[in-house]
Amino acid sequence: MRLCNTSVSSLLPLLQSPPLPRLHHCCLSTLLASGRAASCRRLSTDGPAPQHVIGQDSVEVLGSSYPRDDFTNVTPKILAKVGRNLHNQSHHPLWLIKERIKAHFYSAYIGRWGNPLFSVHDNLSPVVTVEQNFDSLLIPPGHPSRKRGDNYYLNRKTVLRAHTSAHQRELVSSGLDAFLLAGDVYRRDEIDASHYPVFHQMEGVRLFSNHELFSQVQHSEDLSLFETGGRRTPHKQETHSLEAVKLLEFNLKHTLTRLVTHLFGQDLEVRWVDCYFPFTHPSFEMEVRFQGDWMEVLGCGVMEQELLNSAGAGNKAGWAFGLGLERLAMVLYGIPDIRLFWSEDERFLKQFRVTDIQQPICFQPLSKYPPLYNDISFWLPDSREREDGEETFTENDFYDLVRSIGGDLVEKVSLVDQFTHPKTGRRSHCYRIVYRHMERTLTQQEVRLVQEQIERTSETELGVQGRY
Repeated sequence: MRLCNTSVSSLLPLLQSPPLPRLHHCCLSTLLASGRAASCRRLSTDGPAPQHVIGQDSVEVLGSSYPRDDFTNVTPKILAKVGRNLHNQSHHPLWLIKERIKAHFYSAYIGRWGNPLFSVHDNLSPVVTVEQNFDSLLIPPGHPSRKRGDNYYLNRKTVLRAHTSAHQRELVSSGLDAFLLAGDVYRRDEIDASHYPVFHQMEGVRLFSNHELFSQVQHSEDLSLFETGGRRTPHKQETHSLEAVKLLEFNLKHTLTRLVTHLFGQDLEVRWVDCYFPFTHPSFEMEVRFQGDWMEVLGCGVMEQELLNSAGAGNKAGWAFGLGLERLAMVLYGIPDIRLFWSEDERFLKQFRVTDIQQPICFQPLSKYPPLYNDISFWLPDSREREDGEETFTENDFYDLVRSIGGDLVEKVSLVDQFTHPKTGRRSHCYRIVYRHMERTLTQQEVRLVQEQIERTSETELGVQGRY
């Protein structure tokens, strides 16, 4: 129990952070804005990606069958990405980033017996339960992040994970106190050069016992992780002592500052911004200054004690962070388009076959083939609300339909016009679809075939009425 005569000021020598470093790298030419049943089963990385099937009554994925229901919205093109595991393909840029982060933690944090403190888990199945993906992270029922329009559901109880944090509780429950977790995650999202429905995350978790956290503090016998009768404030949870939170926050920010310094060097400004996540409090985003703007690169915070209690680690407190591997790779290597990560073009892949994972790489762009622009306009369904509260039409539904038909030929989709009829009240949307192949010049004739299929399918599946 925390003693009342112990002041936070006694911790000041440990909390004096060095000046935030400036980071620099020769390839910082682009900084883009984004990249959001047996889950412990490990996946094989040998051989071709497994085949998946969406049948009339079930979805077959990774050797298991899941019954379809009214929530099933996963598409064949998305399932085709499951099992690709780009982050585990040797010398892929996402693999390089993951290995650099792993090597840093292995060398910088050593356990008491000389072994790496952090274990690494990069091969867990992306098929998880809704309970794992949301409930285990204290995301309440009805939260917007649970919407069918934002996730890929196999059925009401099973989903392709939307974040690697879906495995957080089970790994803590297994007795792990320090681990890194990497994997592919799936979210229905807009379409542009920095968004893709499949991307890759890496996160870290570190837990501390009372002794571990205060071991370097004088008179640590007077300090405790927890206090009774406390209250939640913007700076702490009700169960945590202020001294514990300050040390956890310092350790977290120091750890992440060391990481980005290792990745990018010393010449980029870094700052911390308060934010909100359901599973951490207090929570922060790290931002880096690039080309005159502050850009968010990762989120982190002190783990909610309720999460640790449910995982059987209620006698410890800890922090967690999460970052997008695509975003880091795009910044570090100057990769301009997120679709390139899925390219099998040898001109792209050979640039990352280096003998040393720390070797600087400045991506040399492939020939930029010309884009083709096509617009599509339609009236939205008359009734926008369903009995279950979901909208009859959402933009993510349309984006997902375009992805399913156009695939990686589609570079960007943007809403360019909205119109409401003054008499009938009917609403109309006009979207501009930009087509561009990454490896050759497209013809308007072949693009028109894709565009016509998008038009027909939008009417039959989304209930819109075309204006073309």
